[in-house]
Amino acid sequence: MEKALLAVSFGTSVPEAEKAIINVEETLRGAFPDRTLLRAYTSRIICRKLEKEGRPVMTPEAAFERLIKNGCRDVLVQPTHLTPGEEYEKLRGIAEKYRGSFGALKIGKPLIAGPEDMLTNAKAVLAHYPVTKGALLLMGHGTAHIANMIYPAMQTAFRILGADNVFVGTVEGWPELSDVIHQLKRGGFKKVELAPFMLVAGDHAGNDMAGNTAGSWKNILKAEGFEVSCHMEGIGQWQEIGEMYARKAKEADEGRT
Repeated sequence: MEKALLAVSFGTSVPEAEKAIINVEETLRGAFPDRTLLRAYTSRIICRKLEKEGRPVMTPEAAFERLIKNGCRDVLVQPTHLTPGEEYEKLRGIAEKYRGSFGALKIGKPLIAGPEDMLTNAKAVLAHYPVTKGALLLMGHGTAHIANMIYPAMQTAFRILGADNVFVGTVEGWPELSDVIHQLKRGGFKKVELAPFMLVAGDHAGNDMAGNTAGSWKNILKAEGFEVSCHMEGIGQWQEIGEMYARKAKEADEGRT
């Protein structure tokens, strides 16, 4: 194995959600036919869970060790993270420890790394969810990292594109759902479509967004008087998202990052 492409995701333990990761990986594989593709997850919790279930996925460290053992000299790492937050920084730190073990080690940027990425992703969302009545509320993950500012910036991107009925909230960051509810009420919206703005429609989408508990976004919105419907699809399932990641990887491979 002379050349490798290491696709690194946060990970998921939900089999149905995995197809989003598979779609991105297959698009990357097609864009780099001269590289052997390997998968790694940065979430240790998910890796341990999958190991117990007999569906092991390597950590980035394990993947780098395997590449060294197999004599790989040229490694291209493409994360499937959405933002340059904690998980992305952690991955870069791990990769730097192995840099001296390879002749070449390049790392691609996450999906949203600048203003143009925000507009491109906003256009992809609008193409998949052409909401003509009511509002579309996207659930992002959110983080305490400064990269969380990408989420409110994404809402601005929708406004620039003329989509005044698209809103962005987060599970673990800002804006919170309560912030979005105030906006929905001020806008006079009665119907709300919920969709995950995440690579995969995993635990957050199935439980926090569309779950049957009183604390799910779906039921909180219903309790506030909104008519709610849910989309259960990670954006990684969209072909254009896979192609965006492939472009990120090519830019890194060509030294344009």
